[in-house]
Amino acid sequence: MPAESLVPKAWNLDASSPEDDGKAAPVSWRERWLAFRNRTIAKPGFQRWAAGFPLTRRTARRNTRALFDLCAGFVYSQTLFACVRLDLFAMLENGPRSVDWLAERLSLPPERALRLLKAAASLDLLTRLPDGRFALADLGAAMIGNPAIAAMVEHHAMLYEDLSDPVALLRGESGPTRLSTYWPYAAEAKLGSMGAESVAPYGGLMAASQALIATDILDAYPIHRHARLMDVGGGEGAFLSAAALSAPDIALTLFDLPAVAERARARLAADGLMERARTAGGSFRHDPLPTGADLISLVRVVHDHDDDTVRLLLRKVYEALSGGGTLLLAEPMAETPGAAPIADAYFGFYLLAMGSGRCRSPAELRALLNEAGFVGTCEVATRRPLLTRLLVTHK
Repeated sequence: MPAESLVPKAWNLDASSPEDDGKAAPVSWRERWLAFRNRTIAKPGFQRWAAGFPLTRRTARRNTRALFDLCAGFVYSQTLFACVRLDLFAMLENGPRSVDWLAERLSLPPERALRLLKAAASLDLLTRLPDGRFALADLGAAMIGNPAIAAMVEHHAMLYEDLSDPVALLRGESGPTRLSTYWPYAAEAKLGSMGAESVAPYGGLMAASQALIATDILDAYPIHRHARLMDVGGGEGAFLSAAALSAPDIALTLFDLPAVAERARARLAADGLMERARTAGGSFRHDPLPTGADLISLVRVVHDHDDDTVRLLLRKVYEALSGGGTLLLAEPMAETPGAAPIADAYFGFYLLAMGSGRCRSPAELRALLNEAGFVGTCEVATRRPLLTRLLVTHK
């Protein structure tokens, strides 16, 4: 077969396109191979053959499962949501239980309880024992130790509502989203009118998500070397509370929106930290950051904002930081090996629905940090880079 016949007409080497201003667009051999491969895989006859041929059978079946999982993903997530809403994992924390025992406590008919239990077992949340009882599997047990995940599962009801018409969301035709009203900093006009109670749901979820990764950051970087840590965008103080345990002698400052900082003050006081901690309320868009810290942290803050806002934030951080001080920038990042769906699919659409922000690669973040004046930026390995990576840089 001539090589030219493998190339779609739209990719003909002699063709030109408006984008090229009349110039011929070169087509690589890789592009020709991909064109041929894709046309072949798209044929139903080839798919049937590949599913039966010994050398391709495993790949064909794996791809069939992967495609079905993409189609059924919402049902899987709603199965997890039902388990969380019904508190199923806690019921199994002390050991296996029978279907009838669980059905009574779930307030479900036994046949529907069994339907849920079998669905959860198929997703490796539970395991079914030979005697018919159900027990926690690894993923279900992990849910008990990570309440932040359960909080996010509950929260995703808003995201699913915003994604009910993803094309309209992409085209900007969906109108105000639930997430844009949930996160107060997504709509700057609202910042001055928020009270402590109005930010309670947002603050609680942020505290849960910060607690999930706080120990990973503190295990990676020795904060005890510093005199004062300021957590910018610190929410209700979950990261500072963890930092206080990690470094008993470090002084603490939290900066966030006034209503959020008010709630943080109450949490830090309850943790007995107010003798070494202070909180400051304001908006970094309009207010200077408190000075005096030789270590500043931005924990899951930068990816919530667009580039111009990030530039402003990093300049404010640079100005507030003591000479020779250090900035910790921790968040999920693009181009993390094995985590492309997290950064590009999940956060890509979540932040679109929220109204601002994107996951950036370490290289993109280094460029923004350099532009703000920071030097010596390096990445420090964390235990779970899929959840958070850590850049350390200096003034």
